[in-house]
Amino acid sequence: MPERAPHSALPGYAIALAALLAGVCVAFAAGRYPVSPAELLQVFWARLLGAPSGLPSTIETVVLQIRGPRVGAAVLVGAALALAGTAFQGLFRNPLVSPDILGASAGAALGAVLAIFLSLGVLGIQASAFAGGLIAVGLVYLVGSNRQGGDPILTLLLGGLVIGSLLGAGIGLLKTLADPYNQLPAMTFWLLGSLSASSAADLLPLLWAVAVGGSALFALRWRMNVMSLPDEEARALGAPTRRLRIAIVAAATLVTAASVAAAGIVGWVGLIVPHLARFLVGPSFPRLLPVAALLGGAFLLLVDTLARTLAPVEIPLGILTAIVGTPCFIWLLRRSRQDWS
Repeated sequence: MPERAPHSALPGYAIALAALLAGVCVAFAAGRYPVSPAELLQVFWARLLGAPSGLPSTIETVVLQIRGPRVGAAVLVGAALALAGTAFQGLFRNPLVSPDILGASAGAALGAVLAIFLSLGVLGIQASAFAGGLIAVGLVYLVGSNRQGGDPILTLLLGGLVIGSLLGAGIGLLKTLADPYNQLPAMTFWLLGSLSASSAADLLPLLWAVAVGGSALFALRWRMNVMSLPDEEARALGAPTRRLRIAIVAAATLVTAASVAAAGIVGWVGLIVPHLARFLVGPSFPRLLPVAALLGGAFLLLVDTLARTLAPVEIPLGILTAIVGTPCFIWLLRRSRQDWS
């Protein structure tokens, strides 16, 4: 029997889906060449049937080659970061945890900065960032596994802080040694986050990573409810805590590393969106994960649309997510009437 969402969760699903659809429409409509929802549907329907759309070629170019890949990347990156943040907040039982807690973002940043320092191309930068994120979390787990006894959650957190500090020092060293006229500006812009270079070719590897990692998290959604309990209680319920922890961390790290490789460092999404989703549908992960994914895509779509339309020069995503995320987080803190459990 397929799962049915409780009636009380349906408004949350509806709000999240409506926010995503509205974000897509606004993203295509905003800009020098606005595209209406009717024109957008006409272009996609014509492409699906393999027939001419009857619209000017400028609109088709804007939809399929310029804004389409960017909208798709924003939805995937936002959903991935929201899923990772939701998983980590539940796993570490801490509402202030974000996807970079285990050093995935710092590792991806170091990989990208190293690729820029070596004058590699766009694909080289993305591949290096992706590998750097996975290696960083692998090092954190290696450090944590060598410690006998103690709280494994605290061990991972401390390992993430230590490895993240070391990786940050490596980034600073490479920025110091970089060419101040060519390499350093590229490093700085990438570290602040941007989707301006997104293309159709970038979507396939990003989609693959998000699909694999996201599917793993959805498959573990019931177990994640158990993993949000203290380890002793989770083991008493029959949960293999060590294996589940590794699986959740691996899946969340995969989507985080892929997102950072595609868009650079984009903060606040994985911290804010899980709280918004929890406010709509409650803390149960079977309901929380899909709503967080939808809201994450909508949130980053909004921020990216603002980034390319607010000023003549595109504003980095990392700056705008902080500007938008801070008041949202303060509002959530004021509205919250229950302690995190």
